[in-house]
Amino acid sequence: MLWAVLSIFVGALLAPALYRRLGRSAGWLFAALTLGALVIAMKFVPRLFAEGEAHHASLPWIPSLGVELAVRLDGLSLVFLGLICGIGALIFVYASEYLRSHPRLGRFYAYLLLFTGSMVGLVLADDVIFLFVCWELTSVSSYLLIGWDHERPEARKAALTALLVTGGGGLAMLAGLVLLVVVTGETQISRFSGDVVRESPLYLPILLLVLAGAFTKSAQVPFHFWLPRAMEAPTPVSAYLHSATMVKAGVYLLARLHPTLGATREWHLVVTGFGAATMVTGAALAVTQEDLKRILAYSTVSVLGLLTMLLGIGTRAAVSAAVVYLVAHSLYKGALFMTAGTLDHETGTRDVTRLRGLARRMPITATAAALAAISSAGAPPLLGFLSKELFYEAVLASPSMTAVLAGAAVLSSALLVVVSLVVAHRPFFGGPPAAPTLPHEAPPSLWLGPAVLAAASLVLGVAPRLLGDLPGLAATAILGRPAPLELHLWHGLTPVLGLSVATLLAGLGLFRALSGREGRLLDAASRLGAWGPARVYDAAFAGLLRFAEWLTRRLQTGHLRHYLLVTVLTTVVLVGTPLLRSLPFEVPSLNVELPELVLAGVILGSAAMATRTQSRLAVVAALGAIGICVMLVFVIFSALDLALTQIMVEVLTIVIFVLVLHHLPRFVPRSSARVWLPDAIVSVIFGATVTLLILMSSTLSPEPSLSEFFVEKGYAEAHGRNIVNVILVDFRAMDTLGECTVLCMAGIGVYALLATRTRKGA
Repeated sequence: MLWAVLSIFVGALLAPALYRRLGRSAGWLFAALTLGALVIAMKFVPRLFAEGEAHHASLPWIPSLGVELAVRLDGLSLVFLGLICGIGALIFVYASEYLRSHPRLGRFYAYLLLFTGSMVGLVLADDVIFLFVCWELTSVSSYLLIGWDHERPEARKAALTALLVTGGGGLAMLAGLVLLVVVTGETQISRFSGDVVRESPLYLPILLLVLAGAFTKSAQVPFHFWLPRAMEAPTPVSAYLHSATMVKAGVYLLARLHPTLGATREWHLVVTGFGAATMVTGAALAVTQEDLKRILAYSTVSVLGLLTMLLGIGTRAAVSAAVVYLVAHSLYKGALFMTAGTLDHETGTRDVTRLRGLARRMPITATAAALAAISSAGAPPLLGFLSKELFYEAVLASPSMTAVLAGAAVLSSALLVVVSLVVAHRPFFGGPPAAPTLPHEAPPSLWLGPAVLAAASLVLGVAPRLLGDLPGLAATAILGRPAPLELHLWHGLTPVLGLSVATLLAGLGLFRALSGREGRLLDAASRLGAWGPARVYDAAFAGLLRFAEWLTRRLQTGHLRHYLLVTVLTTVVLVGTPLLRSLPFEVPSLNVELPELVLAGVILGSAAMATRTQSRLAVVAALGAIGICVMLVFVIFSALDLALTQIMVEVLTIVIFVLVLHHLPRFVPRSSARVWLPDAIVSVIFGATVTLLILMSSTLSPEPSLSEFFVEKGYAEAHGRNIVNVILVDFRAMDTLGECTVLCMAGIGVYALLATRTRKGA
């Protein structure tokens, strides 16, 4: 399975070149590549279904830290893998037609494959570091995809919002995962001990940090605002990332870590509470929108809250319902998103108030949209009805807050019925044909995806046993104990069925009551949104930009002396503070001989001369004298290689200085005391700090093992006689290469300046 992940990343690297060679058919090739990961997984499925045993594979990555590229295929990861690869293949086919004339379609395929590989790696990862890397790659790739139309400010803003919100949550999650590793002593999730974690005093910080990552990625209140804004992305991105895959990553994380962090009062209160609030908020905001994609985005927020709430309840019934609802939602929401994109592609608008009666002109698209909407509303005989039944059963059997959760479930479900009618009934059946451009049926590549997903919702609703033991295996992986599940479309005349019927009738009544009041609802939503978390984010981001501008004006003055003052004062504060705390310390006796005193006097005199003279050449000569004295100090202490390096650097520096300074204008009059006196004070303080640091370092006894290590390894493995050279070339080769690169760039820069000056003079 690990090679399947890596093959998708390789495909992302080759995507632009393959598109240039294959043209539109490249989309079908990438669809086959995406399905390849699922095909590879199929050979492990029989054993998984027969014995319930997960498949493990790993490659060493950072052996010193015990980190591996470890993957694990169990029921939970198989469910997500099927959704990612199956829907992903349809999205590639859909995008090949939707963006067929776009000049950067090859790059789009590369970004989409990068996201697909990241998502596949995420759901298969068993190592927390590997999981985090894939987690952040999904944020980066979604940033590139949301901001695809980067010439529009709205797209850039939406992409940045998604990156900042999910990236910030990802950093918090990283801290939680690190604490998990510290507490358990393991980096692989399958080896975590839930009892050890729950009994640890770090449990609550771990829980809150991990939930921060999950809630931001899955758009839970108050972080939900980034998801509707992400609808600036092309429709293939919205249908893939923001309905079926990326936004479900947070739900996946909660499910994967449920055996480790779940089954506590804190988990139940926080996860269930945030999930219920998100479920109601998303549904309420969905009915106030006019743009099809924003309607679907807010309804997705609602369902993400529903799934989070079920995982917070944490019972066997709730977890089983979450698995089935996850599959049902991915199928119908992917179909509805692609339908919205098809309408936009064919009519030029996504405004539901301007779309009417298109069923006769687009019969296949209308049929797919109708089936998906029926599943979304939770009506039989589609899979959405079965998932809604399981959802109600789990809520009514909740061990606590049953009445509150049931009320929230009924309200949000009724509002989602309204959403289903709005996105399917109005554009296709709501009156005589009306649109900016009356369309014809979309090309097969555009209706294939919605048709397949809608048909899958119908088939799995009528015959849910086709899912086999997969939902039960996924629930078993979440709970950490056996949780077999048998699915049936008909459960008899039960209270849950009555609740489902009541929800549908309430949704129909609300739809009729709200018809014609879209403008009022939109105004109300705008007024409420003005005080919501989106406004807080916008205000905080604007404040950050203003602070950055103010700080830039204060620090980036364009004067070198100011930059040096900031650097020197920062060094003095950071180094001088611990030095002052360590005073007084015993200074060892210093055996200073006459040559050393002479060199020290010359260095001090040269430094004083450099500060007083008005001749640039005299300054260069004084600095050169200081460099030569330092070289002689190296000679006195038998560091001949350093002395040779020092004299070469000094000679080169003096030559360059003379060549450059020769072309500069004469000195301006000397600065006043008000200017140079503060500089002199800072210089004296800095010099005193460095002196104290050197004196203190002379009191330390170096660890002999380090020098012994370099001597042993230098002779035995590097085959060198000069330890200093071996250190520079072998032990810190990259550092030395970087220094050489900087010197070469500086030399090229000086040459370019001189050449430009010479040409202008000519």
